[in-house]
Amino acid sequence: MSEHTYTYEVGMTCEGCANAARKVLGKLGDKVSKVDIDVGAKTVKVTTTASQDEILETLKKTGKETKLIG
Repeated sequence: MSEHTYTYEVGMTCEGCANAARKVLGKLGDKVSKVDIDVGAKTVKVTTTASQDEILETLKKTGKETKLIG
């Protein structure tokens, strides 16, 4: 399966929020090869073999408002 990179806007306010996003994405194991988080811009960029919806639902488990932006 090929990898894609998706960008999500996540309502993060601190590094703790970013760590929560890293933790839930980490549970997807080898489906996620790279995660770039910018707390200031409130973005999470994920390189993955999972679907964009699977990543979206995973990020929503942080309890933060999340939407796909690219």
